[in-house]
Amino acid sequence: MATITLKGNQIHTNGELPKVGEKAPNFELIKTDLSKVTLEDYKGTKIVLNIFPSIDTGTCAASVREFNKKASELENTKVVCVSRDLPFAQARFCGAEGIENVETASDFATGSFGKDYGLEIIDGPLANLHSRAVVVIDEEGNVIYTEQVSEIVDEPNYENALKSL
Repeated sequence: MATITLKGNQIHTNGELPKVGEKAPNFELIKTDLSKVTLEDYKGTKIVLNIFPSIDTGTCAASVREFNKKASELENTKVVCVSRDLPFAQARFCGAEGIENVETASDFATGSFGKDYGLEIIDGPLANLHSRAVVVIDEEGNVIYTEQVSEIVDEPNYENALKSL
């Protein structure tokens, strides 16, 4: 269990992020067209998982915008923004913001991504949502970088995540 804060108040996740060097846990998420996407679909491609509670909050939206700016410069890399928001909300946000360089994927159906990656919030006002985290996976499905953002209203360290590529 990881301890993080929400505006200084402690909250907890159901576990720990996968360790660097481990195989990334498989996942099945829902894209904005309601099709399913799995880790296997990205085989041979590096993946930056930008994970957050809800696209409808300021910090979460800022992280999607920032990764969208950086994504077009990345070679053989997909940035996937993951939350428990409905795919319709993710599509609405990306359309309104002109977000075209990242993909969004929802864990709304089962919540298994959050549980398997150890980042489901288990208490406090954001219970059942995802903590703010970044996980970078190489072409073979190995975790090469993780960041569990300790204060959920703070943005992740974009530069460190991208340097890991």
